Amino acid sequence: MEDIKIRVGTRIKELRNKLGISQEQLGFKADLDRTYINSVEAGRRNISIVALEKICLALGSNMASFFNDKQFL
Repeated sequence: MEDIKIRVGTRIKELRNKLGISQEQLGFKADLDRTYINSVEAGRRNISIVALEKICLALGSNMASFFNDKQFL
């Protein structure tokens, strides 16, 4: 099974790309730095639950729908 950090990062990138926004735009909406978004998407950062909630909300999602994906089921 793929590392959870990679799966979370991949899911964030997938949702961000669906919205057609940049890492910088997501960072602004989530009140997080673009470099932080980049390292999370790359699976290099162990994201906190608080930061994940900020990102989910910035993506117009919630934690339940974020994890309701084939890579987490």
